[in-house]
Amino acid sequence: MKTHRVSLFVSFIIVLTLSSFIKKDEGLRTDKFVVVLDAGHGGHDPGNLGNGYKEKDIALKIVLEVGKQLEKNPDIKVVYTRKKDVFVDLFVRGQIANKANADLFVSVHCNSHHSQAHGTETFVLGTHRNETNFEVAKKENSVIFLESDYEKNYAGFDPNSPESVMSILLSQEEYLDQSIMLASLIQNKFTNSLKRKNRGVKQAGFIVLHQTVMPSVLVETGFLSYKKEGAYLNSKNGQQQISRSIVNAILEYKKSLDKNVNDFSATNDDVPKPLEPNTEQIIFKLQIAASSKELETEPYNFNGLQNISRLKENNLYKYFYGNVGSYEETKTLEKEVREKGYTSSFVVAFKDGKKIALIDALKTTAN
Repeated sequence: MKTHRVSLFVSFIIVLTLSSFIKKDEGLRTDKFVVVLDAGHGGHDPGNLGNGYKEKDIALKIVLEVGKQLEKNPDIKVVYTRKKDVFVDLFVRGQIANKANADLFVSVHCNSHHSQAHGTETFVLGTHRNETNFEVAKKENSVIFLESDYEKNYAGFDPNSPESVMSILLSQEEYLDQSIMLASLIQNKFTNSLKRKNRGVKQAGFIVLHQTVMPSVLVETGFLSYKKEGAYLNSKNGQQQISRSIVNAILEYKKSLDKNVNDFSATNDDVPKPLEPNTEQIIFKLQIAASSKELETEPYNFNGLQNISRLKENNLYKYFYGNVGSYEETKTLEKEVREKGYTSSFVVAFKDGKKIALIDALKTTAN
């Protein structure tokens, strides 16, 4: 029965994604860079209430400030999923972004925990690398239970099921590079400009992200449950600082797209090395970087890492580390690349030398 529900939900996502692309194509075209800002929770859903603060109110104030600053740029159009204290279904938030033909979707939230945890973290859609990521996603996804007809709208999706959450990877996989790029920029601004504790860029199965067909991130701006941080986020000064960091990250992201430049300084090599084929089984690698530049896959270009492979997709070169036969082994690879500074790496799968959807690879009996 569980397998049937997961299969049904996967089918639902495929249909939803295709229909979303159709809506996106039929939407009004604009020369402007469209950013959809999503203030988490709202209305009868207050979000978390750490130290008596209301997540829904703080998220909205931050989003409105971000929008106010972005709207000063004549090349940017801002669309809001909500501008006041109202409840908006998660799937409707995605529809708003898709209809707007958005270039970015940014969802803003505040965190909570029973411990003294604090700091900022930004999520992109992906597999749960640990139980903590799953718990964060489960908490945010549980909002669907406050919606009417949630079983119909989400085709039996269960926020408490890792299998169900895994299935929502399909619709965002092709935008993962750009999503991670934006998430990394946001975290860098929080850390370098505001000196906030950096909890990193993470992957988890947020249903609000899977509803969109564009690069999308979910920003946890801090922990209301941590007294000092909660007071900071509830203050006007704190909200303005957080907003400014998000704005600067979005502007930097847009600038990098406009110039088609990524964060690489090494020189190009005249002799490209193709991705080695493997026809025996599904293999897993970690994507550690993407660039418009074609780099030699040598250790000096990748902080000393060896066993680097490269693949060109469209106008982007993607660089991968490792080559293992099971998903479980990627945890070791992840530790190795993080030690070299690649904190935003993520798992990709190959079959017969060609990249395939990660969720398809994880369905095989061998993995």
